[in-house]
Amino acid sequence: MKEDHQISQTPKDDFAGLKENFSKDATSGFVVFLLALPLSLGIAAASGFPPIMGVLTAIIGGLVATFFTGSQLSIKGPAAGLIVIVADAVGAFGGADDGGWQLALGVMVVAGIIQILMGVLKWGKFVDIFPLSAVHGMLAAIGLIIIAKQIPVLLNVDPNMAKGIPPLALFAAIPSFFANLDSQVTIIGGVSLAIMLGWGFVKHPVLKKIPAPLLVLLFAVPTGLMMNLGSEAPDYTLVKVGKIIDQVDINASFEGFSKTGLFIKFVIMFALVGTLESLLTVKAIDMLDPWKRKADPNKDIIAIGVSNSLAGLLGGLPMISEVARSSANVAQGARTRWANFFHGLFLLLSVLLAYQVLELIPNAALAAMLIAVGIKLAHPKEFIHMLKVGPEQLAIFITTIFFTPAKDLLVGIAAGMVLKAIIHLSRGVSPMSLFQARAAVDEESDRYVLRLGNAAIFTNYLGIKKHLDKIPEGKAIVLDLTKTVVIDHSVMENLHHFDDDYTRAGGTVEFLGLDQLKPVSAHPLAARRRSKAS
Repeated sequence: MKEDHQISQTPKDDFAGLKENFSKDATSGFVVFLLALPLSLGIAAASGFPPIMGVLTAIIGGLVATFFTGSQLSIKGPAAGLIVIVADAVGAFGGADDGGWQLALGVMVVAGIIQILMGVLKWGKFVDIFPLSAVHGMLAAIGLIIIAKQIPVLLNVDPNMAKGIPPLALFAAIPSFFANLDSQVTIIGGVSLAIMLGWGFVKHPVLKKIPAPLLVLLFAVPTGLMMNLGSEAPDYTLVKVGKIIDQVDINASFEGFSKTGLFIKFVIMFALVGTLESLLTVKAIDMLDPWKRKADPNKDIIAIGVSNSLAGLLGGLPMISEVARSSANVAQGARTRWANFFHGLFLLLSVLLAYQVLELIPNAALAAMLIAVGIKLAHPKEFIHMLKVGPEQLAIFITTIFFTPAKDLLVGIAAGMVLKAIIHLSRGVSPMSLFQARAAVDEESDRYVLRLGNAAIFTNYLGIKKHLDKIPEGKAIVLDLTKTVVIDHSVMENLHHFDDDYTRAGGTVEFLGLDQLKPVSAHPLAARRRSKAS
């Protein structure tokens, strides 16, 4: 009866859902707007784009993606995780001052079309082939690069000191940045960063609902005015926004096609990393959804692709389903996709009616917000978590982190995946089993038995998932691991989520032979392998 009551209370969708949940979704959308506004400005500026284009991206993410999305509670908008790719694309095509921005937009339009095709072809399932340790390593590397690139902005050093320096060299240059800091602006940046990092420790039930970026603005804007920063350093101390209506046009250029290899490389990076981040966010938000609704990942890719192509055409940044804003949306009590629409609507109103106010925001305050995001992505607890899951997971994690800033994101995640495949081979996985699940389902009188093969690992999990997806709901399932030599962390986590979802829908899942496989660490979802004795 409890389950039936929960299902009956599930919010309606479409325009019926708008009418039913108007108040809660509008309220949540407003709070998310307060969070998204400064972050969108900062992400655009850090990417080499006009700051207003970050807000344009979030507006399109709200007003357009809402009508295509397959996720009820995710928020679409520019992501800090894509700053590295966008900035690299702008630089590789000649820089923001020499048309690199417009050529990067052309890449985005094509990448958006690729994402639409990925959704139509139902390629959302391929997110499961990327090992979690490599994905988290990629995100941690992005976080470190963001921190390195934003420290000079936080300290307001001469922009020429950091211009063109690769990420690894930026860390080495940090002492010189501090030696040449602007004391007034550093006060604003330092206090803003302290607010961003410290506000999460506030326990008061009312105060903790106030978004930290809003507090940063309430401090930074008046302080900047009191210090008269606008007249002392007008070129790079304060954000220059301008009227959005004067900047939105068909800004994309497709002349980058002439640099075929470079063009294809960035199309792949935009489409792959953006899709991967977006799908991981959707999976995470599904787990937070009070009604346990399941997003359609392929519809969500289509929504992102449509919005990215439109944003790229007009001058915006690539967008994803963004995890921090989506989490805030859930926390504020959003019920349907209309919260995302309202967040976009409030952003549109803000740039139409109050763009001059936005120009009072110090760049150092925006840098503090981005550094806080970077610290969250590359937090020491991520390293500790990987070590707890298993030493090999930490090795993959660190390998991905090393190769990403040294080369690029594609090389970084590929290096992590190659290392994981080598580890599997060293543990007795046959080369053929790397890509063949060798799983089979037997339907018995009262249950389904899925027998797994020699290895259940990230590279062959899609073969396992194909069988799981064919089993009807509400049945008894036995996952037979008696012949399995290795089951890795990514598959353990995927099977754990499948168990939760299938059991919640009224079925049962039993693991046969799992106790015969020895975990590599004490973590409940650690990789397991068969000991020689068994």
